[in-house]
Amino acid sequence: MKPVLHFENLTLGYDRHPAVHHLGAQIKDGSLTAVVGPNGAGKSTLLKAITGVLSPMEGRVTFEKISRNDVAYLPQQSEIDRTFPISVVDLVAMGLWREVGAFGRLNRKHKARVKDAIEAVGLTGLENRAIGSLSGGQFQRALFARLLLQDAKLVLLDEPFSAIDSRTTADLLRVIHDWHGEGRTVMAVLHDHDTVRENFPETLMIARELVAHGPTLQVMTRANHAAARALCEIGTEPPQICEVRSA
Repeated sequence: MKPVLHFENLTLGYDRHPAVHHLGAQIKDGSLTAVVGPNGAGKSTLLKAITGVLSPMEGRVTFEKISRNDVAYLPQQSEIDRTFPISVVDLVAMGLWREVGAFGRLNRKHKARVKDAIEAVGLTGLENRAIGSLSGGQFQRALFARLLLQDAKLVLLDEPFSAIDSRTTADLLRVIHDWHGEGRTVMAVLHDHDTVRENFPETLMIARELVAHGPTLQVMTRANHAAARALCEIGTEPPQICEVRSA
């Protein structure tokens, strides 16, 4: 597979304080990649740079065959205001905004697609519920339905399974595998190592800089986890950084 995304000497941060240092890596077109690392490793920061929300301090993020208009992004739930008075169906329909515009009206085909997306994530019957009344798992399902309608070539997910039940996690993993089967590129920030090993063929491990990137079972090793912890805990170079890359 050819690369769809390049990180070239990428340094990211806030208020002149770097959070990611000189990252160099390539994400392959159609790959299913977990982004892992300790807390404070810069994982969420990296996704924000891909979307363009955060500008690099140094280096760059470049795309091949796609542009940022082809990217769909799911932030952490804690970053979303659930008190906004909007229903499930209206939230999901926002996934069509590139097609209909901010003030456009949905036609019959649009409404059918919204209905199908809601059904695909198991929320049929809750279309008119206010999002503030949903459980964490139900809300995450609604956000995934919105992503389905965006029809993006690159999907970015920031902790998509945080604070949701196991059944919802299993259902949403099936959606992710469907995206992968359709040839879409998916990157997900994850903390559960078993979920990573069982569902994500590729892993990018960072700890403010690259620790390892390649096939998941080669990346998720004790040595790499120790190197990542050392980088984040003491803020200096560990004795050795193990880098694994697939052919």
